[in-house]
Amino acid sequence: MRAVLGSVGALLVSAAILLAGGGLLSTLIAIRAGESGFPLPAIGFMTSAYYAGFIAGCIYTPHLVKRVGHVRVFAALSALTAAGTLIHMLLVNIPVWVLLRAVIGFSFAGLYVLIESWINEAAPNEQRGQVLSIYRMVDLAAVTIGQFMLSIPDPDGVILFTLVAILICMAIFPISLSTSSAPKAVTETSLNLKKLVRVSPLAAIGCFAVGMTNGAFWGVAPIFVTGLGHPVLMVSTFMSVVIFAGAVMQYPTGWLSDRLGRRNLIFFISVGAVIAGLSLWMFAAQSRTLLLFGGGLYGVFAMQVFGLCAAHANDRAEPHEFVAVSGGLLLIYGLGSVFGPSAGAVAMTRFGTTSLFAYTAAIHLLLCMYTLYRIAKRGAVADSADYIALARPRSMAIIRRMDPRIRRKKKKLS
Repeated sequence: MRAVLGSVGALLVSAAILLAGGGLLSTLIAIRAGESGFPLPAIGFMTSAYYAGFIAGCIYTPHLVKRVGHVRVFAALSALTAAGTLIHMLLVNIPVWVLLRAVIGFSFAGLYVLIESWINEAAPNEQRGQVLSIYRMVDLAAVTIGQFMLSIPDPDGVILFTLVAILICMAIFPISLSTSSAPKAVTETSLNLKKLVRVSPLAAIGCFAVGMTNGAFWGVAPIFVTGLGHPVLMVSTFMSVVIFAGAVMQYPTGWLSDRLGRRNLIFFISVGAVIAGLSLWMFAAQSRTLLLFGGGLYGVFAMQVFGLCAAHANDRAEPHEFVAVSGGLLLIYGLGSVFGPSAGAVAMTRFGTTSLFAYTAAIHLLLCMYTLYRIAKRGAVADSADYIALARPRSMAIIRRMDPRIRRKKKKLS
């Protein structure tokens, strides 16, 4: 393990710096858009544009890597992200910011693909889960640090955007100077949504629901907190509580799903997400304690759904179908994330700030009902695939590489 971590140490440093900047940027843009007088639906649409760019980045990054290699693409996408960040300060208007969010979404998707494919290439089969767990801890810590950077005084409105650009640029250096060999070029993957829906309708609907709810959360939850009259520090605290609670519950959720069954746990987790959403809708405005308690509940339940749906799809898919299934899951999640932020923003505009979580509760309630329908329609299935914790899916590469049946197949062939 020590040798593996040594080979990807520079990469993890780059990832930490990059994710800290990205975590700060996503929340910063929502807050600054609100301060600039952007209508709430426009703020939601900007987040939708980010996820539209994210989908495109997942699809087209492999073509770029095939042409010029991992390191050059990483440097190019980092430079594009840093430039886009700085342009936010120069041109403060809705159309420009929508375009910039799409470009940054494209860039970050590509950067995630590069980082995760590099880690998977360096990690041997028997240690890949441990290495990816360390990467997820780096992800959690970096995003949390990025949230708390919001408390840095920024009287003229340029310091935080400049800090994000600096972090993105600094992320280039460790990976560019690393002596570790770059991984092989990512191969193209055909996506077949019809096959995915046929293999596991519940996983497809569940991933779309995750995009609708968590996409709205990441996009407009900062406006939800500031709309309740709280300072920016409370925004970073609330977001960090949700992230931390979601991360802590990943492995207990996996342990339970192996014993209770994926679909049963999807139902119970969705019920919990409904309760969390309703508690935030009804009580978040009453006190900071209830706001943070509700945020913790939301993280405990809502952040588990994607991992459960991915594992359920793997249980039903044949090994040769996994590439199409994993790519389809990511695409469906991205599609839901395109619509979710705009829908959440519209709900907040029409029914009040706290209605964001009435919206998430409604989506999770529909998922509960559909899960019961699928349980009644189809008998129990053996949950044969190991559960992999995925609170916030990043790329097709990490979903595909972590499938345990693929790892077992590689062992047999080697």
